[in-house]
Amino acid sequence: MPTPHNKAGVNQIASTVFMPGDPLRAEYISKNYLTDAVKVTEVRNMYGFTGKYNGKDVTVMGHGMGMPSVGIYTYELYNFYNVDNIIRIGSAGGLADDVNLRDLVIGMGACTDSNFAWQYGLPGTFAPIADFSLLQKAVASAEKLNVNVKVGNIISTDVFYSPKEANEKWRSMGVLAVEMEAAALYMNAAKSGKKALCICTISDHLFKEEQLSVEERQTGFDDMIKVALGML
Repeated sequence: MPTPHNKAGVNQIASTVFMPGDPLRAEYISKNYLTDAVKVTEVRNMYGFTGKYNGKDVTVMGHGMGMPSVGIYTYELYNFYNVDNIIRIGSAGGLADDVNLRDLVIGMGACTDSNFAWQYGLPGTFAPIADFSLLQKAVASAEKLNVNVKVGNIISTDVFYSPKEANEKWRSMGVLAVEMEAAALYMNAAKSGKKALCICTISDHLFKEEQLSVEERQTGFDDMIKVALGML
């Protein structure tokens, strides 16, 4: 049934959902990669489309910015729409020296400064990690397409304008990149008994003077999109 944030019917959402942060990127993917795509939700302009890729049903839907936003949409997809797999396809800021603009980074684990895990009342610290089977598929898809990816730890932060000192500390621990959603996605998947993965394109680097434009962020992530869809 529809939720306050999603008007799609249960049968209108595929079991695998690809989620960029920007709903306009979801629209771009539906128009350029899917066949028979239909807009199934647009509540709060958070567009969702369901169509086919190489004959397989797939949904692509925006999730907004930050863990509260991705937390709502992915919780509903897992628990109310029978979704089994969610793959975030987003942007991230580079931290490590060997990470460069347009590189693909796959979050094997997601550190966080968020208090998202408070809700579970755990007697310790939870370590949000990707589903290994999805991770394997993503790496295999990248190899098949001859796209270089880096796999490792990322940091999901609640603060977009973090002080440089904080980024330096995460960087000193070998964290590859910073973004704002993966940890909540991974926790929702764990609690729901479902699968999740985060693939990011480096759109800027916090220790190098380089960044993509707004337009490039919206439509310039084709390697990442092809790698993700190649997982099907």
